This record gives sequence, structure tokens and C-alpha cells, in this order.
Amino acid sequence: MPEETNPHTQEATSEQPQAAQSPAKAAKAKKEKPPAPEDKPFTEFIEQEYLPALKTAFAHQGIDDVEVTFAKEKIQIPSLSSPNKCWQVIGSFFNGQRQFNIYFPDEDINKQKAFSFATNGAKPSIMESFMIDERKVTLDLLVFYTMQRLNAQKWLGWN
Repeated sequence: MPEETNPHTQEATSEQPQAAQSPAKAAKAKKEKPPAPEDKPFTEFIEQEYLPALKTAFAHQGIDDVEVTFAKEKIQIPSLSSPNKCWQVIGSFFNGQRQFNIYFPDEDINKQKAFSFATNGAKPSIMESFMIDERKVTLDLLVFYTMQRLNAQKWLGWN
């Protein structure tokens, strides 16, 4: 005899796995990763994530008089006569004796970036490319490369 299918039996068995899966799905949904800091809008990322992390990195180097701001300004390099403004992280430390700028012309951490520095209140004279080999920039990488670049000037330690 062919097997008879009872619609009530079929419904009960099909509902059971769904009921067992739904708490697992609910737990999975609750354990979703929070969005990465880099997924924030550009200005929020710089102000809320990068600047505090950069200040912390300076503190780990024993530098506590660092001033870092974020502003959309004209580039202050005499050889560049661009009327356009771009977002910049402007930093200074050692009583303003050492200054640096990180430029974000495209308002995106994953696009073109540049770096300049100056000492003793002078204006920067050269703009260098910054982090050109990185495809995906993270908060940690941005802080690391900033500190590495400043250390290359022998501004951070006894190297």
C-alpha cells in the first residue's frame, strides 16, 4: 500500500525545525558585529575615532601637549596655489615647535591622502603622498602610519 500522508503530521514536522531554528537565528541576529569605525561618515570617523586614537598614541609616546584639530581649510604650502579647501588634520606638539598636517582632498580615508610638516612656527614647504599603498585603510593603520611618519622625522623617540 502506498504511504498515506497526513497533512497534520506533515505540518507538525515542518514546524518543528523552524521553531528550533528561530532561537538560533535570533541569537545570531543579536550577535551581529557592530559596524566598523571606518564605516562611519568621513567627518564623524575623523572626529570621533581618529583624533582620540591619535591623542592616545601620542600619550603612549609620552607626549601630552599634542593639539589636534580637524578643519576644512586651504592648503598652506606656498608652492601650491589652489583656491580649494580640503579637510585636514592639523597637529602640533612640543609647545607648537612641531606641526604636521594630513590632507584628505577627496573626503574619504581610502582615497588620496597627503602629509606635510614644519618646525618652529614655519609653514610647511613640501607636501608628500601618504599611505599610497594601502587599499583599505583602518583606524589602526591610519594611526600607525601617522606615528611612523612623525617618527621618521625623529620627532618621537631616541632613534
